[in-house]
Amino acid sequence: MAENHLEEPAQVPAAADPSEAAGGAADQDLAALKAERDDFYDRLLRKTAEFDNYRKRIERERREQADQAVVNLLQQLLQVVDDFDLALKVEAGEEAAAYRKGIELIHTKLHDVLRKQGVKPIEALGADFDPNVHQAVVHESSPGHREGEVIGEMRRGYMLGDRLLRPSMVKVAKA
Repeated sequence: MAENHLEEPAQVPAAADPSEAAGGAADQDLAALKAERDDFYDRLLRKTAEFDNYRKRIERERREQADQAVVNLLQQLLQVVDDFDLALKVEAGEEAAAYRKGIELIHTKLHDVLRKQGVKPIEALGADFDPNVHQAVVHESSPGHREGEVIGEMRRGYMLGDRLLRPSMVKVAKA
């Protein structure tokens, strides 16, 4: 004869109070919501900081582009000034005096425009050679000058505020 063994179902401990079980679930839900809120708040702070950094970077790049555009225009104007400098070095007779006067007026106006923009010529003659503002194109023995003294200027250099716009092309004395 076969014996029937009936097993009793496993007993699950019951909560003493049904509201206590609901309170535990509510605490877990509340903690999950607080964690999610904190995560969203952290994301918001990060995105705000990223956007602020992006805005600052774009603003800085715009300023740099505008500054570079000004520098490019000024460098082109300096080429025109160089041409006027060469024209004024040419000796002309009395019949060209009126033309010379006109060229001098234009030359003066160009220098005024450059000065208003903060462009200053570099005074090179007689100064010590400075590779930061001078470009040596000739070294020449000159007993009447000290070693490294600028004794000639082939092309004038210019500064834009504290920034080098164009170096002076110079002749430097050597002993």
